[in-house]
Amino acid sequence: MSALTNASSGTEKRIAANSAIVLSFIVALEFVIMISPFAFVFYAALNPFLLALNQSVLTRWLTAFFLPHMVVPPNLLLKAVRVLGSVFFLLGMAVFIVCAVQVYGGKLLKLGVASRGLYRVVRHPQYMGLAIAALGLALMWPRFLTLVLFAIMLWLYYLLARDEERRMLNRFGEGYGAYLERTGMFVPCWIERLIRRSKSQRQPLTAAGAAAILVVLLIICVGTGVLLRSYTVHHLQLAQVGGIDVITITPEDLQPAEELVEGITQDTDVSGKLAALPSGDGHRVLAYFVPVDYIMQGMIADTGEQWKLFQHHKTMRLIAEYVVHPFSHLTGGHAHSAAASHNFSMHDSPLMKRRIIFVEISGEHQQRLASAYDDFDINAQHRPLFFVDVHMHTGQILQLTELHEGSGWGRVPTPTF
Repeated sequence: MSALTNASSGTEKRIAANSAIVLSFIVALEFVIMISPFAFVFYAALNPFLLALNQSVLTRWLTAFFLPHMVVPPNLLLKAVRVLGSVFFLLGMAVFIVCAVQVYGGKLLKLGVASRGLYRVVRHPQYMGLAIAALGLALMWPRFLTLVLFAIMLWLYYLLARDEERRMLNRFGEGYGAYLERTGMFVPCWIERLIRRSKSQRQPLTAAGAAAILVVLLIICVGTGVLLRSYTVHHLQLAQVGGIDVITITPEDLQPAEELVEGITQDTDVSGKLAALPSGDGHRVLAYFVPVDYIMQGMIADTGEQWKLFQHHKTMRLIAEYVVHPFSHLTGGHAHSAAASHNFSMHDSPLMKRRIIFVEISGEHQQRLASAYDDFDINAQHRPLFFVDVHMHTGQILQLTELHEGSGWGRVPTPTF
């Protein structure tokens, strides 16, 4: 009976842990699905959940982003973090695949306990590989929800690893016990012993101890996200022009943005629209200054069918560029690749134009918005107003277009920076 109970417990833990990694990967792979033709099928299931989280100030932070996703990361540290997202994901998946081949090959050949290769360094390199890959995904699609799921995934896999080791020890005895003592669980043994006070790895884990581990993991993961978000917001390319907050996608656009925004606000139509907006400490206007061919502008507002990426069947190319070649948007500012393939005159070239997307920012429950940094407060509400296309050199307004509420993906919570 005890053996059946232990087997059942092990199966339940494995199902829970595998469910956690699947859910974590699905949420973190949202950036893949949202640019695919299956976006609306995916959001039919996920978006009600995201919108439900958005209803309360207690849970709204879960849908927020903690790293730049639309703008080019503004400094070397944030660029390095972005690149590490791709590196961790590819490295983690490679480790997982290599170790899976080793384990299942060993089972077929009846080689016994896997203790060669990476198993000589750590006892659970497959779990370690999945954790590294999940961390990479969390950096590439950095919702706080992804961090919470990442912490829960780590916790469940730790519990599963402990249960597997208990069963292996019962089966193989002191031979496996010696392997436990000389090999670390997820990191090399010498690092593990710097962290642990006790040298023994066979102490039973209590319910209180397991709960404490989960709390610590959540604090570390979410706390790191909070710090990165604060750091990001205070290093964005921001300026204030005549009471309008201006954010640019690329650092080199900040100076021209100040000049051009000041010019277009003198236009009668533009100034009339801005004058009609509510004023006071609870309202601000944010202007996104982007190239007209900025590929991710649909996340800011519904600026046209061509910026709804899920309609263009270029999913694999975009994913490959984003995951395998992270440097492309760090230098190119997410420019639409199709633009470079056309022969434009100098005047008509997308390089000579900028799109300024005006967004109303309002505080919830009389929340005071004291500075441009408050535009990116998690509880601040964003409502697209209109966009203006302007020529970079002449300052001529080329078009002014009204916008409706939501983004190119409807009411899906999208990044704000």
